[in-house]
Amino acid sequence: MRTLLYCLTILSLSACGSLKKSQQQRINSAYEARTEASRPAGAQQPQQARPAPPTAGTSAPTRPVDVPAAAPTVADRLSGWSVTSIKGKFLSLDSTTLHIVLDLTAQMPEGGLPSPAQFAEHFQVAYVMYPDYNNRERLAYGNIPLDGQVLKQQGNHLTMAFDIKRPANRTDLANAVLLTEVTEIASGNKARNDLPLRFRNLRLSDRFTLTNTTGQEIELRNYVNVGDTVRISDLANTKKTLYGVRYRHDFDAASSPMNTSPRPAQKSLVIDSTLTITTNQPFTLLREGLYYFTEDTTAENGIGLVVADKRFPKMTRPEKLIRPVLYMSTSSEINEMTQAQDTKKALDRYWLSLMSGNEETARRTIRAYYDRVEDANRLFTTYKEGWKTDKGMIYIVLGPPDRIQRNREREVWVYNRRPNVSEINFTFTKKPNQFVEDHYELVRFMEYQPVWYPIVEAWRTGAIRE
Repeated sequence: MRTLLYCLTILSLSACGSLKKSQQQRINSAYEARTEASRPAGAQQPQQARPAPPTAGTSAPTRPVDVPAAAPTVADRLSGWSVTSIKGKFLSLDSTTLHIVLDLTAQMPEGGLPSPAQFAEHFQVAYVMYPDYNNRERLAYGNIPLDGQVLKQQGNHLTMAFDIKRPANRTDLANAVLLTEVTEIASGNKARNDLPLRFRNLRLSDRFTLTNTTGQEIELRNYVNVGDTVRISDLANTKKTLYGVRYRHDFDAASSPMNTSPRPAQKSLVIDSTLTITTNQPFTLLREGLYYFTEDTTAENGIGLVVADKRFPKMTRPEKLIRPVLYMSTSSEINEMTQAQDTKKALDRYWLSLMSGNEETARRTIRAYYDRVEDANRLFTTYKEGWKTDKGMIYIVLGPPDRIQRNREREVWVYNRRPNVSEINFTFTKKPNQFVEDHYELVRFMEYQPVWYPIVEAWRTGAIRE
């Protein structure tokens, strides 16, 4: 049997292709059975309330957010220059000034990341600061100069860094929202990001952040690879002791969007080991797990960090590749692969059997599926791997949303450009979490069935084309 796993390469943020709706009843029952059978006994799940069912429109104001930009339109593809994702963070510089950092992934017509000079030639960036999402008073606005001091290349993405001040006449301002808009000059296509700001009541993560080993590059992610040497740094180069704990807990994956059953009570995490670090000094994390750093042992918030294997956010080991196919598989299929003596051969058989032995279709589908898994890990890792999160599940199965609506309490992903799919909304509510600030949970409804199951079936038949 020809090896299929080598196909796990290249980032792809394309939208779903045409969908098949055959065998829907079989998938309906199998999906629910699979979800329950594959969930570890006593696995930790947060509690969730159930608001109104999803509708085509919401009252939330449309806002740009720090998730992938909408899949490229025809105009985007013709232009060829596009920004595919933006992620932002602020750090407190002093009581009146915040340092803003934006990570951008972009591509040229021929593919690949543009250089800072090429990006500056084809894009312009503007910002507006508002008091809140529902308040349109402009506190500050302007264009961001894309010179060498602001725009730099950092690995496989571009980084923008600039300072923004609290308005001098608003000494009472505790919070604000910064809206950033990146415009491709030739086509007028835009990618947007919104970033909640705090000038008061700062968290540890508002003052300190993950950086590389030299402290010169800010890392806008909640994960590192085992063996990496990093720092937790601030802008003032402060030397402070942070107290860390390590949890060795295998968090379970997201459950079906239709699973409206009450979530099990949360389990307390067991501390595996402890450590101390000094801020702005390099340290190395040699064991995988969830790490949590605080200023003192009684602090209510800190900095969470997932330490993953050396290939993360890619997944390459067969025993790990099995797990994300939970979202498109039956419980018997998952059990057969996990219990097989040769996991790799079992995974190959799984994909070939779904594609009726068509190796080319299997390769294409493998590539598309695991590209999305990698994207989910890169974009949505919080206190657990991104593919396990509610956002990660929706992203893997449906792809990037066409439009996003957001306020401080929730985020709504709108899909309305998929063939054979009417407009559908997925609402994520922001939940308090000690490890990270961007923890969201999906509001689940049985009404998702008519859309969800045909897309799952399309994956199983190789109809998804990236």
